[in-house]
Amino acid sequence: MIGAVADAGKVRGPIIADVPLNQIRRPLLKTRSNNPDRVKALMESIAEIGLQEPIDVLEVDGVYYGFSGCHRFEAHQRLRLPTIRCRIRRGTKETLRHHLR
Repeated sequence: MIGAVADAGKVRGPIIADVPLNQIRRPLLKTRSNNPDRVKALMESIAEIGLQEPIDVLEVDGVYYGFSGCHRFEAHQRLRLPTIRCRIRRGTKETLRHHLR
């Protein structure tokens, strides 16, 4: 896990870390559309002061899944930034199935 701090082999609570955009799967991408004006405003803000609020990702078996932060994610893509600051929660395959319903 990127940036993990372990205590006796267990990670406690979410971890904040920069994750490469190409390592984050966005399984609900085709079911949602972003507001272009909001993405543009975020691009301007991120370019000026950086990302202020990390996106939430779920890590299951070393794979990152993003279900929120769609506008921030697209803004990073359009700015051609290689990474995005994430709040990473570890989960099980059952947790992932719950998010996909």
